[in-house]
Formats: sequence, structure tokens, C-alpha cells
Amino acid sequence: MRVGVVTDARDFPEARKPAYRLWIDFGPELGVKRSSAQLTAHYGAAELIGRRVVAVVNFAPKQIGPFVSEVLLMGAYDERGEVILLSLDQPVAPGSKIG
Repeated sequence: MRVGVVTDARDFPEARKPAYRLWIDFGPELGVKRSSAQLTAHYGAAELIGRRVVAVVNFAPKQIGPFVSEVLLMGAYDERGEVILLSLDQPVAPGSKIG
């Protein structure tokens, strides 16, 4: 798992459930990776840009409609089953490993 910074977030109308297409910068070693994430219940696309996130980066890419998701964001489910992203309480560099 690594820390990344969301650089772009767009609606994903082709997804079966409401979702965003995200571009996440994991620093010079891994670069920018893409992810599809069902975060629309708690987050607007614009507020995700610049946010530090935690993601699993070593899964095989997954085709989701016309989009290839390369990483899996980490979050917890609320009482309604909606995802709340894990957050960091101190700034760390993109690409930092999770211990």
C-alpha cells in the first residue's frame, strides 16, 4: 500500500454504481495510476483533487467498462455501506509506503 495524491477526478457515467474516475500521483517511482472508486455519497469530484489517499498498488489492472482501474483505494464502510476514505493526519510524500 502507498500514499498518493489525487490529481484529477471525473464522473464515471458508464459505471454500474455511481463512481468517479480518479488519477492518483504516487511519486516518481510509481507515477500516476488510475482508479475507479464509488465515493459519490460522501465526496464531490472537486474536493477529491489534492487529497492524499491510501491505495493498494500491486493488484492486476481491472477493466471497468471503458476504463482500466490500476489501484484500489482504501476506505471504511459507514452504516449505510458507503465508503469513507482512510485519511492521514500528517503530510507524507506521494509514494510513501504504508507500514
